[in-house]
Amino acid sequence: NQFIKRGLLEGAFVGGSLEAGRVGGGLFPESPRGTLLSGSLFVAIDTPLGPVYFAYGHARDGNSAFYFYLGRPWAGAGTRTARSRCSGHRACWYYNECMKLSVLDQSPIISGHSPAQAIAETIALAQAAEAMGYSRYWLAEHHSTKALADPCPEILVGRVAAATTSIRVGTGGVLLPYYSALKVAEQFRMLEALFPGRIDLGIGRAPGSDQRTAIAVGGGRYPTAEEFPQQVVDLVGFLDRSLPADHPFARVTAQPAGDGSPEVWLLGSSDYSGALAAHLGLRFSFAHFISAHGGEAVMNAYRERYRPSAREAKPNAMLTVFAVCAPTDAEADRLAGSIDLRRLRMEQGINLPVPSQTEADGYPYSAPERAVVARNRARTLIGSPQRLQREMLALADTFAADELMILTITGDYATRRHSYELIADAFSLQRPAPAAVAA
Repeated sequence: NQFIKRGLLEGAFVGGSLEAGRVGGGLFPESPRGTLLSGSLFVAIDTPLGPVYFAYGHARDGNSAFYFYLGRPWAGAGTRTARSRCSGHRACWYYNECMKLSVLDQSPIISGHSPAQAIAETIALAQAAEAMGYSRYWLAEHHSTKALADPCPEILVGRVAAATTSIRVGTGGVLLPYYSALKVAEQFRMLEALFPGRIDLGIGRAPGSDQRTAIAVGGGRYPTAEEFPQQVVDLVGFLDRSLPADHPFARVTAQPAGDGSPEVWLLGSSDYSGALAAHLGLRFSFAHFISAHGGEAVMNAYRERYRPSAREAKPNAMLTVFAVCAPTDAEADRLAGSIDLRRLRMEQGINLPVPSQTEADGYPYSAPERAVVARNRARTLIGSPQRLQREMLALADTFAADELMILTITGDYATRRHSYELIADAFSLQRPAPAAVAA
């Protein structure tokens, strides 16, 4: 029997106490952590243990927009994620400086630009993302796609890492069924040797193109996922020199050998990769931008079934979202028109570059096509910085994600970059010192 009250807090927390903030005749209790907070949507829940308070809003001390748990019991104060159980309800709060944000770049080829220009824009955006304070920069693998320029992220990772200084660089991901586990291990051991402590190896199992292209990339065979689990086991074994003694390739060494090793992430949009990551004790990234529904169950199952490994003692979960940010909701909605049209064309089997903003603005949608756009928008976050910040943190809580990764494609490269800038500012990302950023 719970009574839930909702309202708008019009006061502020100063030094751990509330000033002039009243809702429903009651005051919020003192907070163990003093933070100036205003304009916060809150929920108060009466429980057998007393009132439990939740707030969400914008702070003025650099920690803009977070979940804040108030009242008793205060569990895990000072940690990145505080969770307590009170009459079956979970209390979570996230501070912006603790939520890592990263970039997934598919190297989009926008209409009127060449693939070479798209790659140059990828390098420039990576440098900008590092300066903005993003944590990782991942590159995707696609084949024979006129809208996406990168079929070999393992090569582009080296170029991006050389053009940056501190940001982690990786793949989102290498499509392992096409390749030899040993060869991929050798490529990433080389990258780790060149850029120690900065390389991520994200692994996927999707074909990354149409069936004909997949067969061509696979050397005449269609890459199936039947051997994928063993490939992952072998790949990690080659990377870490941990193949069992009775393995047929136990005496094979992936060079250049060394003490360090890339982080390994399994990528997926269904329960398959999540279950495999849990079984093998690996990191997992869920592609919300591919599948907007059912991901919560996949992420929860990953955590619940996780088996600690020599690589990872505990689960590490990332949520990757598609986001378009602009100063206003209306402008963001307009900018999303490019990916709307791109996705429509994909469903229609039309292989063209990413539509420019002018093309998107002028496209005459039919009623059935508008229905397709509406359906696809379920896997897209669109809006102002404040709106996206709120929605991203809500998703991070729902999915119990440790990190968020953002994919953005618009009808021109300037608005794509500005979208990342607005999100970085909304989350108050910690920018590296100038000396730590490559020129």
